[in-house]
Amino acid sequence: MSQADKTVAKMKVNPLDWRIEDLQAVARRHDIDWRHEGTSHCVFISATGKTLPVPAKKPIKPIYIKKFLLLLEEP
Repeated sequence: MSQADKTVAKMKVNPLDWRIEDLQAVARRHDIDWRHEGTSHCVFISATGKTLPVPAKKPIKPIYIKKFLLLLEEP
């Protein structure tokens, strides 16, 4: 099990207190593109073209973690 898979498992159990860097690392491992160029939000882009803007301030609210996990599960 890779570190990204372990992080996803931890996110599913506890969606509190995650940083944007954690989401970016998981996105890299799951081939999800993202852009965060000096803005307040990091936008994750799935292979299907679906986007998920996540506020980059700490900590990230649990609703965004749940939506991110749903984005990972898309085909």
